[in-house]
Amino acid sequence: MHFTLETIFFLITTAFVAGCIDALAGGGGLLTIPALMAAGIPPVSALATNKLQSSIGTFSAFLTFLKAGHVDISQFALPAVGAFLGSLAGATAVQFINPVFLSAIVPLLLIAMAFYFLLAPPMSAVDRQARLNRWGITACITAVGFYDGFFGPGAGSFLTTVLVAFAGLGLVRAIANTKFLNLLTNLAGLTAMIAGGKVLWLLGFGMAGANVLGNQVGAWLAMRFGGKGIRPLLVVMSLALTIKLLANPDNPLWKIIPHHLTY
Repeated sequence: MHFTLETIFFLITTAFVAGCIDALAGGGGLLTIPALMAAGIPPVSALATNKLQSSIGTFSAFLTFLKAGHVDISQFALPAVGAFLGSLAGATAVQFINPVFLSAIVPLLLIAMAFYFLLAPPMSAVDRQARLNRWGITACITAVGFYDGFFGPGAGSFLTTVLVAFAGLGLVRAIANTKFLNLLTNLAGLTAMIAGGKVLWLLGFGMAGANVLGNQVGAWLAMRFGGKGIRPLLVVMSLALTIKLLANPDNPLWKIIPHHLTY
Protein backbone atom coordinates (compact mmCIF):
# COMPACT_ATOMS: atom_id res chain seq x y z
CA MET A 1 0.00 0.00 0.00
CA HIS A 2 1.08 3.58 -0.67
CA PHE A 3 0.56 6.43 1.82
CA THR A 4 0.96 10.21 1.54
CA LEU A 5 3.42 12.03 3.79
CA GLU A 6 0.48 13.58 5.64
CA THR A 7 -0.96 10.14 6.37
CA ILE A 8 2.39 8.80 7.57
CA PHE A 9 2.90 11.84 9.84
CA PHE A 10 -0.61 11.40 11.24
CA LEU A 11 -0.04 7.70 11.97
CA ILE A 12 3.37 8.27 13.57
CA THR A 13 2.04 11.10 15.75
CA THR A 14 -0.88 8.91 16.81
CA ALA A 15 1.56 6.11 17.70
CA PHE A 16 3.53 8.46 19.98
CA VAL A 17 0.44 9.66 21.85
CA ALA A 18 -0.88 6.09 22.08
CA GLY A 19 2.44 4.87 23.50
CA CYS A 20 2.38 7.50 26.24
CA ILE A 21 -1.22 6.65 27.17
CA ASP A 22 -0.49 2.92 27.01
CA ALA A 23 2.38 3.16 29.48
CA LEU A 24 0.21 5.12 31.91
CA ALA A 25 -3.25 3.63 31.65
CA GLY A 26 -3.60 1.35 28.63
CA GLY A 27 -6.04 1.89 25.78
CA GLY A 28 -3.60 3.25 23.20
CA GLY A 29 -4.94 0.79 20.65
CA LEU A 30 -8.23 2.71 20.58
CA LEU A 31 -6.22 5.52 19.00
CA THR A 32 -3.95 3.59 16.64
CA ILE A 33 -6.40 1.02 15.26
CA PRO A 34 -9.03 3.57 14.14
CA ALA A 35 -6.19 5.71 12.73
CA LEU A 36 -4.86 2.77 10.70
CA MET A 37 -8.32 1.94 9.41
CA ALA A 38 -8.95 5.59 8.57
CA ALA A 39 -5.83 5.40 6.37
CA GLY A 40 -7.59 2.72 4.32
CA ILE A 41 -5.94 -0.34 5.84
CA PRO A 42 -8.19 -3.44 6.08
CA PRO A 43 -9.28 -4.29 9.66
CA VAL A 44 -7.21 -7.45 10.16
CA SER A 45 -4.09 -5.81 8.68
CA ALA A 46 -4.72 -2.80 10.96
CA LEU A 47 -4.83 -5.14 13.96
CA ALA A 48 -1.67 -6.92 12.79
CA THR A 49 0.32 -3.73 12.14
CA ASN A 50 -0.82 -2.34 15.47
CA LYS A 51 0.50 -5.50 17.16
CA LEU A 52 3.94 -4.92 15.60
CA GLN A 53 4.29 -1.30 16.72
CA SER A 54 2.69 -1.97 20.09
CA SER A 55 4.94 -4.97 20.80
CA ILE A 56 8.08 -2.90 20.30
CA GLY A 57 6.74 0.05 22.29
CA THR A 58 5.56 -2.16 25.16
CA PHE A 59 8.94 -3.89 25.26
CA SER A 60 10.67 -0.54 25.78
CA ALA A 61 8.33 0.37 28.64
CA PHE A 62 8.78 -3.10 30.16
CA LEU A 63 12.57 -2.67 30.20
CA THR A 64 12.24 0.72 31.89
CA PHE A 65 10.01 -0.65 34.65
CA LEU A 66 12.19 -3.78 34.99
CA LYS A 67 15.37 -1.76 35.49
CA ALA A 68 13.58 0.29 38.15
CA GLY A 69 12.71 -2.93 40.03
CA HIS A 70 8.93 -2.74 39.64
CA VAL A 71 8.45 -5.99 37.66
CA ASP A 72 8.24 -9.40 39.36
CA ILE A 73 8.71 -11.95 36.58
CA SER A 74 8.76 -14.99 38.88
CA GLN A 75 5.49 -14.03 40.59
CA PHE A 76 3.69 -13.64 37.28
CA ALA A 77 5.38 -16.39 35.26
CA LEU A 78 2.28 -18.61 35.25
CA PRO A 79 -0.14 -15.78 34.38
CA ALA A 80 2.32 -14.77 31.63
CA VAL A 81 2.01 -18.23 30.08
CA GLY A 82 -1.77 -17.90 30.21
CA ALA A 83 -1.58 -14.44 28.66
CA PHE A 84 0.59 -15.72 25.80
CA LEU A 85 -1.56 -18.77 25.04
CA GLY A 86 -4.80 -16.81 25.35
CA SER A 87 -3.58 -14.13 22.97
CA LEU A 88 -2.27 -16.71 20.50
CA ALA A 89 -5.69 -18.36 20.43
CA GLY A 90 -7.47 -15.01 20.06
CA ALA A 91 -5.22 -13.76 17.26
CA THR A 92 -5.71 -17.04 15.39
CA ALA A 93 -9.47 -16.93 15.83
CA VAL A 94 -9.84 -13.32 14.64
CA GLN A 95 -8.50 -14.27 11.23
CA PHE A 96 -11.46 -16.61 10.76
CA ILE A 97 -14.25 -14.99 12.84
CA ASN A 98 -15.78 -11.53 12.58
CA PRO A 99 -14.74 -9.70 15.79
CA VAL A 100 -17.63 -7.22 15.62
CA PHE A 101 -19.63 -8.90 18.40
CA LEU A 102 -16.93 -7.98 20.95
CA SER A 103 -17.77 -4.31 20.50
CA ALA A 104 -21.07 -4.99 22.29
CA ILE A 105 -19.26 -6.31 25.38
CA VAL A 106 -16.23 -4.04 25.65
CA PRO A 107 -18.15 -0.81 26.54
CA LEU A 108 -19.77 -2.59 29.50
CA LEU A 109 -16.38 -3.85 30.72
CA LEU A 110 -14.86 -0.39 30.38
CA ILE A 111 -17.71 1.20 32.35
CA ALA A 112 -17.28 -1.36 35.14
CA MET A 113 -13.53 -0.71 35.19
CA ALA A 114 -14.07 3.06 35.37
CA PHE A 115 -16.43 2.68 38.33
CA TYR A 116 -13.96 0.39 40.09
CA PHE A 117 -11.14 2.94 39.92
CA LEU A 118 -13.55 5.77 40.75
CA LEU A 119 -15.17 4.19 43.80
CA ALA A 120 -12.45 1.87 45.14
CA PRO A 121 -10.44 2.94 48.21
CA PRO A 122 -7.38 5.14 47.55
CA MET A 123 -4.49 3.24 45.98
CA SER A 124 -0.82 3.61 46.78
CA ALA A 125 2.42 1.93 45.88
CA VAL A 126 1.88 -0.48 48.79
CA ASP A 127 0.63 -3.97 47.89
CA ARG A 128 -2.43 -5.44 49.58
CA GLN A 129 -3.76 -8.93 50.21
CA ALA A 130 -4.61 -10.70 46.95
CA ARG A 131 -8.27 -11.63 46.50
CA LEU A 132 -7.58 -14.53 44.12
CA ASN A 133 -4.90 -17.21 44.17
CA ARG A 134 -2.40 -17.63 41.34
CA TRP A 135 -4.72 -19.91 39.34
CA GLY A 136 -7.63 -17.50 39.60
CA ILE A 137 -5.45 -14.59 38.50
CA THR A 138 -4.07 -16.72 35.66
CA ALA A 139 -7.60 -17.51 34.47
CA CYS A 140 -8.52 -13.80 34.42
CA ILE A 141 -5.32 -12.84 32.61
CA THR A 142 -5.75 -15.65 30.07
CA ALA A 143 -9.22 -14.30 29.26
CA VAL A 144 -7.80 -10.80 28.79
CA GLY A 145 -5.03 -12.33 26.66
CA PHE A 146 -7.62 -13.89 24.37
CA TYR A 147 -9.38 -10.54 24.06
CA ASP A 148 -6.06 -8.82 23.31
CA GLY A 149 -5.24 -11.26 20.52
CA PHE A 150 -8.78 -11.16 19.15
CA PHE A 151 -9.36 -7.39 19.26
CA GLY A 152 -6.92 -5.63 21.59
CA PRO A 153 -7.78 -2.02 22.50
CA GLY A 154 -8.07 -1.49 26.24
CA ALA A 155 -6.33 -4.80 27.11
CA GLY A 156 -3.65 -2.98 29.10
CA SER A 157 -6.33 -1.27 31.19
CA PHE A 158 -8.05 -4.61 31.79
CA LEU A 159 -4.77 -6.20 32.88
CA THR A 160 -4.04 -3.34 35.29
CA THR A 161 -7.53 -3.71 36.75
CA VAL A 162 -7.01 -7.44 37.33
CA LEU A 163 -3.67 -6.85 39.06
CA VAL A 164 -5.03 -4.09 41.29
CA ALA A 165 -8.44 -5.63 42.10
CA PHE A 166 -7.50 -9.31 42.38
CA ALA A 167 -3.71 -9.58 42.74
CA GLY A 168 -3.53 -6.81 45.36
CA LEU A 169 -0.76 -4.82 43.67
CA GLY A 170 -0.19 -1.12 44.22
CA LEU A 171 -0.97 0.98 41.15
CA VAL A 172 2.60 1.58 39.93
CA ARG A 173 3.57 -2.11 40.36
CA ALA A 174 0.34 -3.12 38.63
CA ILE A 175 1.14 -0.89 35.66
CA ALA A 176 4.73 -2.20 35.54
CA ASN A 177 3.69 -5.87 35.60
CA THR A 178 0.96 -5.11 33.08
CA LYS A 179 3.77 -4.20 30.65
CA PHE A 180 5.30 -7.66 31.21
CA LEU A 181 1.99 -9.44 30.58
CA ASN A 182 1.00 -7.12 27.74
CA LEU A 183 4.33 -7.76 26.04
CA LEU A 184 3.55 -11.49 26.02
CA THR A 185 0.04 -10.96 24.64
CA ASN A 186 1.39 -8.65 21.96
CA LEU A 187 4.13 -11.08 20.91
CA ALA A 188 1.68 -13.99 20.77
CA GLY A 189 -0.79 -11.98 18.70
CA LEU A 190 1.97 -10.74 16.43
CA THR A 191 3.23 -14.30 15.88
CA ALA A 192 -0.22 -15.43 14.73
CA MET A 193 -0.62 -12.36 12.49
CA ILE A 194 2.79 -12.90 10.91
CA ALA A 195 1.83 -16.49 10.14
CA GLY A 196 -1.28 -15.14 8.44
CA GLY A 197 0.74 -12.62 6.39
CA LYS A 198 -1.22 -9.63 7.66
CA VAL A 199 1.54 -7.27 8.90
CA LEU A 200 2.52 -4.07 7.03
CA TRP A 201 6.17 -4.11 8.08
CA LEU A 202 7.55 -0.73 6.99
CA LEU A 203 4.61 1.22 8.38
CA GLY A 204 4.65 -0.87 11.56
CA PHE A 205 8.33 -0.21 12.23
CA GLY A 206 7.89 3.50 11.55
CA MET A 207 5.04 3.73 14.04
CA ALA A 208 7.02 1.56 16.48
CA GLY A 209 9.78 4.17 16.77
CA ALA A 210 7.25 6.82 17.80
CA ASN A 211 5.49 4.35 20.10
CA VAL A 212 8.78 3.61 21.89
CA LEU A 213 9.29 7.30 22.61
CA GLY A 214 5.72 7.62 23.85
CA ASN A 215 6.06 4.58 26.12
CA GLN A 216 9.28 5.98 27.60
CA VAL A 217 7.59 9.28 28.39
CA GLY A 218 4.60 7.48 29.91
CA ALA A 219 6.75 5.10 31.99
CA TRP A 220 8.81 8.03 33.32
CA LEU A 221 5.65 9.90 34.30
CA ALA A 222 4.24 6.82 36.07
CA MET A 223 7.38 6.34 38.16
CA ARG A 224 8.04 10.05 38.68
CA PHE A 225 4.62 10.77 40.18
CA GLY A 226 4.22 7.42 41.95
CA GLY A 227 0.69 6.76 40.73
CA LYS A 228 -0.63 10.26 41.39
CA GLY A 229 -2.85 11.28 38.53
CA ILE A 230 -2.77 7.78 37.00
CA ARG A 231 -6.00 6.68 38.66
CA PRO A 232 -8.01 9.66 37.28
CA LEU A 233 -6.42 8.99 33.89
CA LEU A 234 -7.61 5.37 34.06
CA VAL A 235 -11.13 6.59 34.77
CA VAL A 236 -11.01 9.20 32.00
CA MET A 237 -9.54 6.76 29.47
CA SER A 238 -12.10 4.10 30.35
CA LEU A 239 -15.00 6.51 29.90
CA ALA A 240 -13.48 8.06 26.78
CA LEU A 241 -13.00 4.65 25.17
CA THR A 242 -16.57 3.73 26.14
CA ILE A 243 -17.96 6.88 24.54
CA LYS A 244 -15.88 6.26 21.42
CA LEU A 245 -17.23 2.73 21.07
CA LEU A 246 -20.83 3.66 21.86
CA ALA A 247 -20.69 6.57 19.41
CA ASN A 248 -20.58 4.00 16.63
CA PRO A 249 -24.22 3.53 15.53
CA ASP A 250 -23.32 0.07 14.21
CA ASN A 251 -22.33 -1.18 17.68
CA PRO A 252 -24.27 -4.42 18.27
CA LEU A 253 -25.18 -3.15 21.76
CA TRP A 254 -27.66 -0.73 20.17
CA LYS A 255 -29.37 -3.68 18.51
CA ILE A 256 -29.48 -5.75 21.72
CA ILE A 257 -30.93 -3.05 24.01
CA PRO A 258 -33.97 -2.08 21.89
CA HIS A 259 -34.71 -5.78 21.41
CA HIS A 260 -34.94 -6.38 25.15
CA LEU A 261 -36.88 -3.17 25.81
CA THR A 262 -39.69 -4.45 23.63
CA TYR A 263 -40.51 -7.18 26.15
